[in-house]
Amino acid sequence: MVAPHDALDADSARLPARGVVLAATPLGNIGDASDRLRAALAGADVVAAEDTRRTRALAAALGVEITGRVVSNFDHNEDARAADLIAAARNGVVLVVTDAGMPIVSDPGLSIVAAAHDADVPVTCIPGPSAVTTALALSGLNVGHFIFDGFAPRKSGARRAWLESLVQERRAVCCFESPHRIEQLLIDAAAVLGPDRRAAVCRELTKTYEEVKRGALGELAEWAAEGVRGEITLVIEGGAAKQAEPEELLGAVAELVDNGARLKDAVKEVAKANGVKVGDLYDAALANRE
Repeated sequence: MVAPHDALDADSARLPARGVVLAATPLGNIGDASDRLRAALAGADVVAAEDTRRTRALAAALGVEITGRVVSNFDHNEDARAADLIAAARNGVVLVVTDAGMPIVSDPGLSIVAAAHDADVPVTCIPGPSAVTTALALSGLNVGHFIFDGFAPRKSGARRAWLESLVQERRAVCCFESPHRIEQLLIDAAAVLGPDRRAAVCRELTKTYEEVKRGALGELAEWAAEGVRGEITLVIEGGAAKQAEPEELLGAVAELVDNGARLKDAVKEVAKANGVKVGDLYDAALANRE
């Protein structure tokens, strides 16, 4: 339900007096920058940026002058930076931005946000572009429930193990991948999850050459063999998990009973965990005792 206009904050560009402000930055289209992002870049006392040069370039493209101090805040120094940034946030505004999209979502930002909460320093967020939600929306797949797994594992064994964990996953899975590894990921995914499972390769989101290639994993693996360029977000549709038969769960029920549980309680616990009807499992357990 959309909030009525009179319930919206008219002073949309206002910054807090102090604290940590997370801000999403454009994925590629500069037109996606919000007025709040512009105001934050111009008014923050400290801008903690994943790449200071890219953040200064973004500000220049937006016609914004950064008046605060700009410091680097990336994967390898953010833990060490956190204490100084929290000290600055006690009396002023520390803006946290990454190169593109939302901080923390497979990008730096977690250290300062966690430290701010621990120190009772206010934290707020300027929402905006995200490759995850953009890809999910564009995929045309059933993504009402989904999980996000960051970057797919690089090594073959770890990647196959990760895919094996998704065989019975009923939620859609979203992940990032590099262009030179996407073909092998799709080959492995087709082998483990099945060539007919649907997916969407979303590349260069919001940019000039944005493309969404949608189809079965087997088809997408063949398509990727020709070469894929750009930044990639992959969405794989959830599978239809096979529901266990009551007879297959009798061992789990017996184990709980052997450990002191009442039969009815054991049946209820196992049925709930496996998505079967309590009555069906109870009848099977009674029949097994005869």
